[in-house]
Amino acid sequence: MKLLVEYLERAVQLERLAASERDAGFKEQLLTQAQAYRKLAAKRAKDYGLPAPSPSELARAAN
Repeated sequence: MKLLVEYLERAVQLERLAASERDAGFKEQLLTQAQAYRKLAAKRAKDYGLPAPSPSELARAAN
């Protein structure tokens, strides 16, 4: 369970960094890393039999 929380916390940290980043290339790298951490969290949640984590605020805003 600890890894699940750590993955989500890291994803949020990266998304916050990306929100204030001016360099488009670096911003994209940060968001790609955040997405990878969210995928790891989703896999871990599935392994534990838990519901998938909610999508990021950026993903919700895009929809």
